[in-house]
Amino acid sequence: MRFIKNLFIGYRAYIKAFRLIIDYKLYFYIIFPAILMLGIYQVGFMIHLHEPRPTATSMNGIIWYMIKLMAEILIATTLMRFAKYLVVILLSPMFSKISEKVEFILTGNRYRFSFNQLVSDVKRGIRIGVRNMMWEVFFFTIVFLIGVIGWGDFALSPVRHILFFISFYYYGFSFMDYIHERLKMNLHESIQLARENRGIALSIGSVYSVLIWNFIDLSTLFDWSSFGADPWQFMLTFLTNLGLWICASFAPIWAIVAATIAMHDLLDLKAISRDEFAENVMN
Repeated sequence: MRFIKNLFIGYRAYIKAFRLIIDYKLYFYIIFPAILMLGIYQVGFMIHLHEPRPTATSMNGIIWYMIKLMAEILIATTLMRFAKYLVVILLSPMFSKISEKVEFILTGNRYRFSFNQLVSDVKRGIRIGVRNMMWEVFFFTIVFLIGVIGWGDFALSPVRHILFFISFYYYGFSFMDYIHERLKMNLHESIQLARENRGIALSIGSVYSVLIWNFIDLSTLFDWSSFGADPWQFMLTFLTNLGLWICASFAPIWAIVAATIAMHDLLDLKAISRDEFAENVMN
């Protein structure tokens, strides 16, 4: 079965990617997502903890206060709920170059640097990230309504687990698109290829999503006020969240390398042309 075969290709690519990252010292790239995610989580966390203090005394003041409050909620939710997509969008130029480097290691293929191409890569990365994020929001709304209507409490509805697989697919697709873009495929062709190889998208996206899950309490890395009360418990919490942060920072680097390897394992990127690639993957 093609879907199961592609799942194994994706997960096996993660094993190969780990070895390649170590051998070619690509782990140094984790500093960039580490700093970015630290900023995203901290800003979102600070806004989330902000206690609104209404001081408006007129109808006009109340309206502006409500607008400001809704803006804070929207920003905090975006930063904390969609941090995975923000990482993919904001670091798209770096991911593109890492994917190119991995392809060169695997095949010897070289791509001449072009500033216009770099701008195009950034625009496409943003477009793909925003598109996938919007589709995930759409499906979340549908599944949420089904869960509430069918079970009364969304947390008790079994359909909520579908959301995990939806997010896995769109995260994986985002990383696969870097290879599609180098093959000069337009957005429609890239979407079609991802659908035809959804097993790879799901496997690539699942590992990335699990490693970058939003259960990191980064405040423990900076707030040492409770150290004196219980040093052992504090250090356990500190090291746990530090480890989770490192895993989350490593996740996007691991995912883009694995996605490139998986697509090369699916087809020989060195020997195959753009038209042959599309024909073989989609048939």
